[in-house]
Amino acid sequence: MQIEVIVNHKKISLKVENNEFLSETLRAHGMLSIRKGCDTTCCGLCSVWVDGKPTLSCAMLSFRANGKTITTIEGVQEEAKTFAEILVAEGAEQCGFCSPGFIMTVLAMKNELSNPTDSEIIHYLTGNLCRCTGYLGQLRAVKKYLGVL
Repeated sequence: MQIEVIVNHKKISLKVENNEFLSETLRAHGMLSIRKGCDTTCCGLCSVWVDGKPTLSCAMLSFRANGKTITTIEGVQEEAKTFAEILVAEGAEQCGFCSPGFIMTVLAMKNELSNPTDSEIIHYLTGNLCRCTGYLGQLRAVKKYLGVL
């Protein structure tokens, strides 16, 4: 089946299978930042924005993206770089495997929440798994990026 999508500000036509997930489709078309860590929607590694909302691409069938706007970390490089620098400064960047999905979620949070509390930040980030950190450095980095620290 053929679908039309806007990916990172570029309209493209993609041929997809009925049972193909968006994470597979995007990786096959060069968006290698999208990773799969669990296949059960538990880790957040595959997070992208669909029409501006954080979405687990491993749980969305590609044909459902028809007519939608998809943003990956490749489409928000400047904002991602700014937050990544804060992560590093706070000692919260380790192996980096979870970073693209985590960063996409944090950037979406900045667009959606105003002056969030620690509880709101933690709730928003639920589902973003990092096996390297204790999350405290990440929380500090998020708060600094959002301007609530």
